Amino acid sequence: MATSSIGRASIFLASGTTVSRALGFVRAIILAQALGVVASAGADAFAVANQLPNAIYAIVAGGVLSATLVPAIVRSAVHHDGGTAYINKLVTIALVVITATALAATLLAPVLVRMYAVTWSDEQLALASAFAYWCLPQVFFYGLYALLGEVLNARGSFGPFTWTPVANNVISIIGLSVFIALFGADSIGVRSVGDWSPDMVALLAGTATAGVALQALLLVLFWRRIGLRYRPDFRWRGVGLRDTGKMAGWTLAMILATQIQGVVEINVAGLASGTNASVFTIQTAWLIFMLPHSIIAVSLGTAYYTRMSTNAAAAKLDLVAADTGESLRRIGYFMSWAAAGLMGIALPFTTLFASTFQGVWDMGWILTVFALGLPAFSGVFILQRVLFALNDGRLAFIVTMWQPVLLTGLLIGCAFLPRNIIALGIAVSVSIITIGWIVFGAVLVRRRLGVSSLHMGRSFVLANAFGLVAAGVGMAVAWALGAYVESGWALANLGNALVAMLVIGVAVTLVYVLLMAVFRIPELREARGLISRRTRE
Repeated sequence: MATSSIGRASIFLASGTTVSRALGFVRAIILAQALGVVASAGADAFAVANQLPNAIYAIVAGGVLSATLVPAIVRSAVHHDGGTAYINKLVTIALVVITATALAATLLAPVLVRMYAVTWSDEQLALASAFAYWCLPQVFFYGLYALLGEVLNARGSFGPFTWTPVANNVISIIGLSVFIALFGADSIGVRSVGDWSPDMVALLAGTATAGVALQALLLVLFWRRIGLRYRPDFRWRGVGLRDTGKMAGWTLAMILATQIQGVVEINVAGLASGTNASVFTIQTAWLIFMLPHSIIAVSLGTAYYTRMSTNAAAAKLDLVAADTGESLRRIGYFMSWAAAGLMGIALPFTTLFASTFQGVWDMGWILTVFALGLPAFSGVFILQRVLFALNDGRLAFIVTMWQPVLLTGLLIGCAFLPRNIIALGIAVSVSIITIGWIVFGAVLVRRRLGVSSLHMGRSFVLANAFGLVAAGVGMAVAWALGAYVESGWALANLGNALVAMLVIGVAVTLVYVLLMAVFRIPELREARGLISRRTRE
């Protein structure tokens, strides 16, 4: 895949992700109005239940599919049948695993909920379990979506994987709108656990699952368009699945460690449930944090991943190294700018979700701290894809394993903080560990590829420096507009908040672009050229 093709694929992926994430924001805003984002026991119960499918799926199959399918399918293309038998066997194995997992998880819903919320009352646990019974079938559909999507990506069909989530968000928005119409909004979160009826639970959680199901089933339509015909194949010997299994084993170990850390994080955050910022607040702030990562880093990284896998299969490590440096450089500049913008607009932006100043303050600072680690988070995503492309599960395990171990220690420490800052302490811990993660990972990947650390890291560090300066300017402008005081102009109403975000965003962008121009960063010239060509077209 040529660099120009990488660019086109990235833009197409980013456009789908942008639309999906934009609708996801609309969904999150409506959900916050329906349940309340801070100090809402019902919102926290739904947050725990609705994240269970992601957690269970990730442990059993999520990262394993991403880490192994694309490289394995690329390597199988040299088989006499073009890899068809290999794909059928992999898909059959995966379907068996995710089906069994979804059934088992749904039956064990109360046990799983209690594992994530050991300090909650019986009433709140019962509500979360009711949500979980409706949500846990999502495990199957998440698995199906990832399975079909990764096969499409490996065959060079990138668009469907990023565009079908649009349907998911549309279904969720419709469901939430109906929920508010029937049962009313609760933006402050005063609805008690006992106020929830079975109809309310079924509508809220049921439409969430229906959206995920539609997202997965739509991908079936695209398989035929690229000439794939699936036939179940239970003869799992003789096509070289052993190496794939080894890689999957290392990946599973990484994900299991990460999910154990996730259990600790949610339990610690749950200590503040119903009184302060807790699980749902953190999840909503993380959703905002993930927007630029999903649009830019995931789209660009997914497009590079297939080419890296092809070059790695041909033992062309110099080309893999070149792609690694290029992708890190591009992502570094984009994500540092995005992080600076998020840090500047954090408090005005959270007025879209929270209805009280305390809610805006709590969620805004959580988002600010998360944003500090955004460039590093996206950089780690690229480094992991490099190791997956190289089929080096052992090194990927080493790069990743220390992160959940150290983070778990910090999270346990957060349990001893005052309840009103537990969520903020969790955000600080996550960002600290993520920044350390990129440094450690870059050193090991550099050694694996045999390239200079200066070549790989200089641009990334410079981009982060630019981002910090721009963030400082953005936060200063936010302060001048009254974003950090209850009676401030920027927080007085939604209109003021939107104007404040625009002013802050322009200031951050001008400073960031000026720094890139002063230091003559090549990516700025590339961006100008792209804009110029698009304008002429």
